[in-house]
Amino acid sequence: MMNAEETERQPLQLILEALEHLHDEVLSESARRLHGHHRTAHGKAWRSAANLAQYLALRQHDLRDLQDQLALHGLSSLGRCEGHVLHTLNAVRAALARMACTTPSEEPDDAPVVTPVEARNLLEARTRQLFGEHPGRRRTRIMVTLPTVAAEDPQFSVRLIAGGMDCARINCAHDDAETWQRMIDNVREAAAAAGQRCSILMDLAGRKPRTGPIAAAPCVAHIKPPRDAVGRPVGPAEVLLLAPDASRHGSAQRYCFELPAELAGQLQVGDRLGFDDTRGKSREMLIIDHPETGHWLAHVFQSTWLTPETPVHLLRRTHKGGLRPQPGEFRLGGFAPRELRIRVRTGDTLLLSHHDVPGEPARYDANGRCLRPARIGCVECGTLEGVGVGDPIWIDDGHVGTEVLERRDDGLLLRVTHARAGGITIKSDRGLNFPHSKLGLPTLTDKDRSDLDFVVRHADMVGLSFVETPADLDMLFDELHTRQAEHLCVVAKIENARGVQALPELLLTALGRHPFGLMIARGDLAVELGGERLSEIQEEILWLAEAAHTPVVWATQVLESLAKQGAVSRPELSDAVLGQRAECVMLNKGPYILDALHTLNEVLRRTELRQWKNSPRMRALSIAGRAD
Repeated sequence: MMNAEETERQPLQLILEALEHLHDEVLSESARRLHGHHRTAHGKAWRSAANLAQYLALRQHDLRDLQDQLALHGLSSLGRCEGHVLHTLNAVRAALARMACTTPSEEPDDAPVVTPVEARNLLEARTRQLFGEHPGRRRTRIMVTLPTVAAEDPQFSVRLIAGGMDCARINCAHDDAETWQRMIDNVREAAAAAGQRCSILMDLAGRKPRTGPIAAAPCVAHIKPPRDAVGRPVGPAEVLLLAPDASRHGSAQRYCFELPAELAGQLQVGDRLGFDDTRGKSREMLIIDHPETGHWLAHVFQSTWLTPETPVHLLRRTHKGGLRPQPGEFRLGGFAPRELRIRVRTGDTLLLSHHDVPGEPARYDANGRCLRPARIGCVECGTLEGVGVGDPIWIDDGHVGTEVLERRDDGLLLRVTHARAGGITIKSDRGLNFPHSKLGLPTLTDKDRSDLDFVVRHADMVGLSFVETPADLDMLFDELHTRQAEHLCVVAKIENARGVQALPELLLTALGRHPFGLMIARGDLAVELGGERLSEIQEEILWLAEAAHTPVVWATQVLESLAKQGAVSRPELSDAVLGQRAECVMLNKGPYILDALHTLNEVLRRTELRQWKNSPRMRALSIAGRAD
């Protein structure tokens, strides 16, 4: 913090000299950067590239002292010049020169000067290319990731459009082309009926490393009748039994099994199914109702353990009230498959295998000594040759942190460095992050190329994951060119440190070649960079994108607890407010997505009344009773 003497106003001439020097540095450095760049943009793309180069040159300097002096004289502190760098510098130079009764230096004739109006128009035009016209109620668009139900229920898309969805995202890592087609058809029809456009982004699955399959656990069902707070039984457990051709759709029963056809053909209300459970205890299911064809409800009054191998007998009452076994021995089906439980705690060892072997939990002897560490497989990880001893590896979106202890023939031996108290269970198909390692994975997988054939025919935008180098973009642009899809908008997802460092070159590569936008994938960024740096980095991405007049999607965990659990936290609301600085905010799917959509719509609408990008808009204060 400056003391009183340091914050006194400097002579205007000294400030002007500092500003003139900064201006000259920006001109020379931006010209050098553009001259060394291997692409030549034209027209508006060239002006955006020039302004980006000027902004990068400007931000090589620590401007804080100069900003303080300019603010003390009531001048612009240069803090909102991202989209129009030279224009702002020239305006402040001219104002200072008039105040100092002198003349600013001449501007070179060939220096591109983007005005604030031009900057805003360029950004808005490119935003319209990606997302269509702004909806009127707000300028920031809302993107929603579609769940599978969007393919099955046309009314779901109708409700999303009515709730404020401007863009639908389809994750190509899930579902298939037939399901995607139904999703798109439903969205297009709902948007047409509402008289508006809803653009479609299809996100290529990409090279996301993840945990492999885990070995199957024995199929066993534990039926537990409910008990009160002190453990006394308060009623039976309810079980749904289904004929082979019956559907469970719409049923809420916790316990559900399939009947063999022979047993289903003779079952009646009042019958009992008798068996000895896995512990040798005699148990029964009482058939109490036959609510619809192929459905029977049964009650179980005692704790029961069942497997698919448990023999079941049909018991029917006689005229004298006794139970008589009917001919035949049956076995129930429909047991939910389960994975073995791999639970790790801080300090445990874990083998990350690059071989095609299922994961298994650790093995211990009778004294609790570890005979073999837990093992998990690795999908889309390559050979792991680029991972060294000491490198961190994060599992399940950062829920488990590890470091490499040893390279072995069968994989990498890891030590768990971060896990919540009591440990955490590692499941299959969970994300893996290698923030300090170079895996050398392909930009596009064979699946991506196959999916791209569908994307270019049906989508408005394609998302490319883990963009790290201009070559990554070149590869996608070439694939689009071979499919005659130069019109397709490209959204580059910035998800790791290498993508952040390469961002200036990525922007310069894309300008003028394709309609282009960025996505700040904050989930992976937080894991790769650390949560402490995320707020800083997401700000810098926004600044650079605005300097290049490039639209941004603010993504990952926006109103996540509301979308998934139906309750919103105050920090999440504040985070949604920050999303207004991007051109689009993305919501992920969840059972309460319509509630999240309504809340985000209102938050963005109200925020835009008082903020545009990082510039406050001074409407009447709401606490003065003037604002709505």
